[in-house]
Amino acid sequence: MPYPHAGPTGLGQIAQQAALVLYQHRLVSTTQMHQLIAPHHTRAEYLRRQLHTLRKAGFAETVGRRTTGQTELLWWLTEKGATAVESGNLLPQRSYRMTPEAALGPLQEHTLATIDTGLAFVDWARRLGHECGCLDWSPEIAHYYREDARPGEELNLIPDAVLNYVHTNDRTKQRTLLTFFVEVDRAQMTTARLAQKLHAYAAYHDYVPQQPASRGTRTRRTIPAWRHRYPAFPRLLLVLTGASATRLTRRIADLRSLAASDPTLTRSGLRAGVTTLDELHARGPFQPVFTPVLGPAQPTDAWLRPQNPAN
Repeated sequence: MPYPHAGPTGLGQIAQQAALVLYQHRLVSTTQMHQLIAPHHTRAEYLRRQLHTLRKAGFAETVGRRTTGQTELLWWLTEKGATAVESGNLLPQRSYRMTPEAALGPLQEHTLATIDTGLAFVDWARRLGHECGCLDWSPEIAHYYREDARPGEELNLIPDAVLNYVHTNDRTKQRTLLTFFVEVDRAQMTTARLAQKLHAYAAYHDYVPQQPASRGTRTRRTIPAWRHRYPAFPRLLLVLTGASATRLTRRIADLRSLAASDPTLTRSGLRAGVTTLDELHARGPFQPVFTPVLGPAQPTDAWLRPQNPAN
């Protein structure tokens, strides 16, 4: 396992690993947990026993979710469990705490869809001999920026996830760390609202903080804000789900049309692609499943390499 050490002590390795996953991702189904940390077990019974050990110790709690006529348990950490994980100092500390109300609330399905998206990367990394584990994406990391059109206002860009993936070239064996901004859309917001999110990414891409002017000097520009976090600006991947394939195809076309009319987007160097969750799971991120948000609509893979309009 890529993360063999654990937070809560006195538990088995799988239970400890599950506690880390729950701390990082907040709300996870039994099926998702099985696929993330114990896919080598053909049946999920062993994992279920480990999860119930967490619950008996007071580290975790559950709610039920109805799917395809059956009830599946969704797991989250209690305050005791979160404190135990934090004491191990293995993950960046997060102030967020899940509650029964939040676990049953309107963000439940979005949280699970985001985990399903990360799970697609984990699954295909295993198949392809790449590296992406169950803790290699972080949900809802805030990025601050400003826009000239909204002077004096500090704005917040919060991706659904920031995902790290180590790609290994089959021929040269060269390893490349790729970082992605991930936005998951369940077809519940308008396409115009989704386009506004794209605008925010382009604005953050171009945002250059200014150092305050000292006496007798002008305010001077520094490097882009994102360079303080990333060696290269992360590629933006939009993953659509929650509707029929036909409706999602129309949604992609509408999003591209709106993006083409946004000068902030068209001027920026933002690399963004959109796909469906079904396609991502079925074919993987390194097949041409992403439609570029800008430019020719020729499908490409998660590298989102610039395309030649003449092609």
